[in-house]
Amino acid sequence: MLPSYSPTKSPSSPTKASSPELNSIERKNSSSSFRLQSSFFFPNNNRLWLLLLIISLQIIILVMARALPFSHRRTHFPSPLSYSNQLLRNSSNISSTHHLKSADISISSAVSPPDLCSSGRIFVYTLPAFFNRELLDNCADLDPWHSRCEALSNDGFGRKAVGLSGVVPEGLVPAWYWTDQFAMEVIYHNRILNHECRTTEPDLATAFYIPFYAGLAVGKYLWLGYSSRDRDRYCEMLLKWLQDQPYWNRSDGWDHFMTMGRITWDFRRSKNEDWGSSCLYMPGLRNVTRLLIERNPWDYFDVGVPYPTGFHPRSDSDVVQWQDFVRNRRRKTLFCFAGAPRSTIKNDFRGLLLNQCNNASGSCRAVNCAGTRCSNGTSVILETFLDSNFCLQPRGDSFSRRSVFDCMIAGSIPVFFWHRTAYLQYQWFLPNDPKSYSVFIHRDRVKNGTLIKTVLENYSIEEVNQMKEKVIQYIPNLIYAKPEKGLQNMKDAFDIAIDGVLQRIKEQEQPGFKWKR
Repeated sequence: MLPSYSPTKSPSSPTKASSPELNSIERKNSSSSFRLQSSFFFPNNNRLWLLLLIISLQIIILVMARALPFSHRRTHFPSPLSYSNQLLRNSSNISSTHHLKSADISISSAVSPPDLCSSGRIFVYTLPAFFNRELLDNCADLDPWHSRCEALSNDGFGRKAVGLSGVVPEGLVPAWYWTDQFAMEVIYHNRILNHECRTTEPDLATAFYIPFYAGLAVGKYLWLGYSSRDRDRYCEMLLKWLQDQPYWNRSDGWDHFMTMGRITWDFRRSKNEDWGSSCLYMPGLRNVTRLLIERNPWDYFDVGVPYPTGFHPRSDSDVVQWQDFVRNRRRKTLFCFAGAPRSTIKNDFRGLLLNQCNNASGSCRAVNCAGTRCSNGTSVILETFLDSNFCLQPRGDSFSRRSVFDCMIAGSIPVFFWHRTAYLQYQWFLPNDPKSYSVFIHRDRVKNGTLIKTVLENYSIEEVNQMKEKVIQYIPNLIYAKPEKGLQNMKDAFDIAIDGVLQRIKEQEQPGFKWKR
C-alpha cells in the first residue's frame, strides 16, 4: 500500500504539466479504487517523484517476496547442525541426517558447514618416552604381584571379553573387553592423538595436553615399602621438563590438562609417611586441569570422569542395539549388591548391605566379591546388573567405585548412600536431577534399621520405568567408544570430557577469572 500523505506544496514553485507516465500510474491506481489527492500525483519536484517511485517499487518487491512459499525463503532453511546437536538422548536415537532426508530439504551450498572446533584446538606434547611409552613397554613391572600387560593391551581396553555368549547379544560380543579400571590414561592418549581438533601448531592451540601416565607411574611404588621420593620422582621430573617449555611458561599451566588414571587421593600425599605421591601439591602443577576417575569436590582443577568399563561400541548402531537390549530386558529381582565385605573395618557398611540382600526373601541378588570372583574376566557382575531393577552402590575403598558405571550401562538404577559417590563427582556426565535416575538412602538410615527392600518397593512401576529410561538415555555419556575418532553422531565420555576442558579453559581466559598461584 502506498503512503497516504501529501507533501507540502511551496507557493513559490511553478506548476509543471503531468507526464504520460504519471497519468498511466494515476489510471492504474484509480482502477483499484484507491483515491489519492491530486497533489500526490502531480508533484512539483521531479526528484520527489523519483523518490516516491523508488519507494513504491521497494514496497511491491517486498509484497511479492512475502507471497513466496515458505520453502523458498532462505531464513527458513535449517541452521547447520553442530556436532553436539547430533547427540540424541531419546530412545529412538534417530540421527540428524535422517531428519533432513525425511523433510526432503537440501541446504544451500552457500550455508557453510559447522565449525567442529569452535571451542578451540588441542596441542599434544611429545613427552620423552620415559613418561608414557616406556611404562607400557615395561608393563610386567607395574604391579608387584602380576603383569599388567594384558590389562593395558588393545589401546588400553584390555583383552577381548570371552564367555559373554548368551549374556549379551551375539553381534555385540566383539564390543566387550575385560577393561581395567585404571587404564584411562592410555585410552585418552590414543583418542586424543586422533582428535579432529588436534593441532600440530602450538600457536593455534587453545589447550595443551600432557600425555603423562601418572597413575601407572605411581602405581608401581604404592606398596612394598617404597619411599616418598620414589613415589614423587616421575612428577618432579615432569615438572622440570614442562618448565623448559615456552607455552607452559607463557600461561603457568593454566591452559594445560592431563589425565590421571587413579583417584585423586593417590596424588595428594601431605606427609612423607602417608599414602601416594604429592604430585598435586607441587606448586607448578596446581594450575593444570586434571581428569580423574575420582575428584576432590573442593578442588576446581579436579574433574571427575567415568571409570572405564567393558563396553566399547564400534558404532552408533552398537549403542542403539545395546540400549534396546537393556530396555527390553526382563529383570527378575528388585535389587542387587556386588561387593566384598571389609571384615577388618568396624561396623562395615558393605557387610550390612550383604546381610540385607541375603535376607530380602528372593528380592535381592547378592554377589560376594571376596577373592577373585568379581575380577576382570568373569560375567557374573554383568549378569547380576542385567537381572535387577536397582543396584546398591556404597562407597568403595574411596568414595566412588567402578561398579556405578557397570550398573548403569546394564540399565540398572543405582542406589547411593553417600553424595560423594556420584552426585559430587560426575556432573558433566550425569543428569542434573539425581532423583531422575537414582535413589538416595542415607547410610545412617540403613544403620538404624531402615530396610532397603521396603524403600525400593515403594516406587511404582511407572517411576521405576522412568528412572530406568533416564539411565538408558545416558549410557553414551558413560562409555569409551572403540573407534579412534569416536562415534559418528553421538558423544561418548571422552568427547564430553574434552569439550568440557576446552570450555573451561576459554572461561579461564576471561578477565578476573584466573586463580592466583
